[in-house]
Amino acid sequence: MSTINGTGTTQTEIKLYNTKTRRKEVFEPIKADDVRMYVCGPTVYDRAHLGNARPVIVFDVLNRLLRHVYGADHVTYVRNFTDVDDRINETAQKRKAAGADGTLEELIAERADETIDWYHQDMDALGALRPDYEPRATAFIGQMIAMIEGLIASGHAYAAEGHALFAVESYKEYGALSGRSVDDMIAGARVEVAPYKRNPMDFVLWKPSPDDLPGWESPWGRGRPGWHIECSAMAHELLGESFDIHGGGNDLQFPHHENEIAQSKCAGHGFANVWMHNEMLQVEGKKMSKSLGNFFTVRDLLEQGVPGEVIRFVMLSTHYRKPMDWTEKKRAEAEGELEKWALFTKDAVAAVDVPAGVVEALANDLNTMGAITELRRLSKAGAYSELLAGLSFLGLNLPKISSQDEEIFDDLVEREEVRPLIDALVDRLVKARADKDFVVADGIRDDLLNAGISLSYDSGGDVTITKEANYDRSKLEALK
Repeated sequence: MSTINGTGTTQTEIKLYNTKTRRKEVFEPIKADDVRMYVCGPTVYDRAHLGNARPVIVFDVLNRLLRHVYGADHVTYVRNFTDVDDRINETAQKRKAAGADGTLEELIAERADETIDWYHQDMDALGALRPDYEPRATAFIGQMIAMIEGLIASGHAYAAEGHALFAVESYKEYGALSGRSVDDMIAGARVEVAPYKRNPMDFVLWKPSPDDLPGWESPWGRGRPGWHIECSAMAHELLGESFDIHGGGNDLQFPHHENEIAQSKCAGHGFANVWMHNEMLQVEGKKMSKSLGNFFTVRDLLEQGVPGEVIRFVMLSTHYRKPMDWTEKKRAEAEGELEKWALFTKDAVAAVDVPAGVVEALANDLNTMGAITELRRLSKAGAYSELLAGLSFLGLNLPKISSQDEEIFDDLVEREEVRPLIDALVDRLVKARADKDFVVADGIRDDLLNAGISLSYDSGGDVTITKEANYDRSKLEALK
């Protein structure tokens, strides 16, 4: 749907589900020429797991949509790095104990740099654009201290035993984002019970650092910030007192986002107008966990030969507000569909304009599944230039077509219909050989050869398929 803006030109109307109001709303930026979005980024202590990739892809698509509608120069996208963390410190301490050169502070910075570099490599492989700003928490300590001082001065926070804590009871709307009462939150959360807290729900804004770990001088002693104050301070510094969209995974609604809202509002900031949360990821219908043996990183998949565009396609095939189930079946289907589109578009040039159906789907609360449905329609209609433009807009790069596919299947329809049959027969043959069932393996080989398809093997066991002069599709299809 489109609307007429103040300049008299047509502009796409975007609707987004706002967690704060629990309904889908027409998105109206504070300033149409200055759209601002903040998304909670990773704590950089290790490789990003597959679940970490989902918000990156979700908000990358939103970033692309906003830039398309309002202009690339009129959108500011911020995603932070949390580089103050016990797990980063632990790795640095182990390296120091093992004899690594440098001070502990230098080793901590080295670990953060290393992990951020990994993160960039992995997210780049998924087709995600880099945000406009990627602030590190350690670069904004002064702003955090100033914000805490203001909260204490206004009675919304207090100092106790080297800590600074936010007084939850001072903010009457606490719990509105997650829809929970304070009593419910106490019952359902791992609340740290400490003698210096006035209320069990009060959360840490600043805490002491031991002498053997990094810390910063503050009015409350040498220490470091709490997690929640980091995002509030960085968002305020880079996006101002009020901005348009704040995003992240729904696991951050409480306590992280609830606490961000409380401390920012009490600091006198309008903070975010729209709150967006993506659902969590599962693997083969189960929660991803190391104990179940189904935990893996983005890098694990990439090194196993799963292309980044396939990971992205599978992610986009589920609406962001629904649980995303990663399965081997979905991976194989995504890989096959992208390969098919790569073959279809090998001689096409992308259209200048993004297909209207793709934009329309995304403008309806990021309906990426609807956008993919539109891509399929374009493919079926033979609109390959538009298909390429739509794929590019979704951040989907197409795989390189193997020369073998081009040589064997000049006819696109034949490639789509016949290749799966050949692949299935080859898979059965390879399994039979592995099981030392050479009678079955030789039988499949001879059947394929009779249909004009010959096979050869390299030293690594990979199979090369060749179409011979006597190729007969009818004989091949009779092997089903």
